[in-house]
Amino acid sequence: MYRRAYVLMIGIAAAMGLWAIITAVILDKPLGDPEGSFLGPSYIRLPLLLTGALLLDLLPRIVWKAKLKPKAIPGVVRDRLRTHWNRERITLVALGIICFYITYVSYRNLKSFLPDVHSAMYDRELHLLDKVLFFGNEPGVVLQTVLGTTITAHVLSYIYLWFLPMVPLGVTAWLVWSRNLSFGYWFVTAQCIAWSLGTLSYYALPTIGPGLEYNWLYEPLANTPTSALMDSLVNDRQPVLVGLDGMQTVAGFASLHTAITLLLALMVQFTIRNRVARWVCWVNFALTIAATLYFGWHYVADDLAGILIALVSFYLAGLATGQKFDRGGLASHPTTTTSAVPVGRD
Repeated sequence: MYRRAYVLMIGIAAAMGLWAIITAVILDKPLGDPEGSFLGPSYIRLPLLLTGALLLDLLPRIVWKAKLKPKAIPGVVRDRLRTHWNRERITLVALGIICFYITYVSYRNLKSFLPDVHSAMYDRELHLLDKVLFFGNEPGVVLQTVLGTTITAHVLSYIYLWFLPMVPLGVTAWLVWSRNLSFGYWFVTAQCIAWSLGTLSYYALPTIGPGLEYNWLYEPLANTPTSALMDSLVNDRQPVLVGLDGMQTVAGFASLHTAITLLLALMVQFTIRNRVARWVCWVNFALTIAATLYFGWHYVADDLAGILIALVSFYLAGLATGQKFDRGGLASHPTTTTSAVPVGRD
């Protein structure tokens, strides 16, 4: 029989939303909007995002092909709408944005609720594991000694912060421009799986990370935008710890920076033929791991768990969207170009 490739994506979004709502009711906490008042409430923001995705695709073509000539613009727009923005593409973009948005907002709220759910933290255990893996040394201190604490700090800071725009840009790129619709479903479904597994890991093994628990180890580092971000997260966390309303975003295990950057690298490796793009994404992944340890955002175990989350999310989403992996695991080929994916017969 045939099933819609987006069933898993919708199910994850619904489960995450329900989990967030139930937790908020039990804790008597309001659900917050992680983006604040930017672009207004979600019932305004979501239509704007959908419209923005359409314009992002059409405007460059109007400039390039129509040369901004008014008479030529309708023809260019009609041709693009006919060849690219068919019902399948619109369904993919709409469902992808909505499901990812629900999953991400739920993730942020559940992450914020963590101090009210768990009082125990496991930083000491993961810190001891770090020292065992590094033969009695601190991973962050080792990297600081090898790489220095000034120029490298600034370089890794921007690598780490690149993650913030990378997530929405990646989702938009695969939804709007994926050459095969199943690749778009693959990417956004994998994203939803990864963010949900990351949330589960926070609740399974809550930590705040070495940069907060053992902050003196990172004092030699130069002041960078990343250190300013860490200070702001600490400031946002304090009111929540004393019972005031607000959103805190501190949770260590597992590293979703690692998971999402690896997921991006895997998607580029399997769906994009450009070698430069592949190398850039793999280098970004490696430098992101270094940054998580260098600044004390994460323990080694956090990064290992992030890698596992990425691999599981990538593979499960691939199966759900009809991808067939070749032997050796270095390539795949889709079995469909639409959202109707054969998954077996009853």
